[in-house]
Amino acid sequence: MTTLQSTAVDQFLTAVESGEIAGCGVWRDDAVLDATVPNWRFQVTGADAIRAEYAKWFADPGAFEQLRRLRTEDGEVVEYTLTWTEDGVAHAAHHVHLLTVDDGQIVADTVLCGGRWPEPLLAEMAGSA
Repeated sequence: MTTLQSTAVDQFLTAVESGEIAGCGVWRDDAVLDATVPNWRFQVTGADAIRAEYAKWFADPGAFEQLRRLRTEDGEVVEYTLTWTEDGVAHAAHHVHLLTVDDGQIVADTVLCGGRWPEPLLAEMAGSA
C-alpha cells in the first residue's frame, strides 16, 4: 500500500473523529458507499452524496474508543467504536469499513454499522456483559 492510500484513510478517520466530514475530500467523484445499517441496506454514488450521508452520521466530534486498521492490497479494513455526545447524551457506534483506494482516493466503502447507541442502551449492554 502506498503512502497516498494511507493518507486518504487517515484523512477520512480524522474527519469522522472531528465531525468535519463536509471538508473531507478523499472520495473520487464516482466513489460508491454500500452501507448495511440496522434493518436496512443502501448505496449512494459520488463524493458529494457520500459526504452528505456521512455528515448525518458524523455530525458531532467524537473519539475512537477502539480503532483497528488492517491493510489490504487495495486499501484498508477499518474497525472502530466511536463515542460522542449528542444533545447532552453520550452515544457510541461500532463500524467496520472495507475501503478500496485508488490513486490516493477512496473509490469504494462497504460499511457495516451496528447502530447508534444512546447512554441508556449502552448501560443496558454493559449490564449484560
